[in-house]
Amino acid sequence: MNLQESGEMYLETILILTENNPHVRSIDVCDYMGFSKPSVSRAIGLLKNGGYVTVDSDGYLALTELGAEIAHKMYDRHRLLTEFLVRLGVSEENATADACKIEHHISDESFDAIKKSMQK
Repeated sequence: MNLQESGEMYLETILILTENNPHVRSIDVCDYMGFSKPSVSRAIGLLKNGGYVTVDSDGYLALTELGAEIAHKMYDRHRLLTEFLVRLGVSEENATADACKIEHHISDESFDAIKKSMQK
């Protein structure tokens, strides 16, 4: 399954939510992302079928190894790109919003170059 930007956002959201509470349900994702229950239910179903998420008998979500790998990649990109833009003088609010857009489309090569320049 080729994961699209929206799927990456769902995985990243589940990761963020589980950092504060290991018991995350679809309704928590709805609240965090501001999406409707049917939309989130459909997305979670697709992610489950794709092998990115598991749902236990109580409705709790967990990232699979593959899902966690993608979620961490997106979250790391988001945080670093936000910091990069803030260092350039972009407001925190705009940097966060722009990083969210960029993180899904930037090549590994470009991201690695930004990361390397940030470490200097």
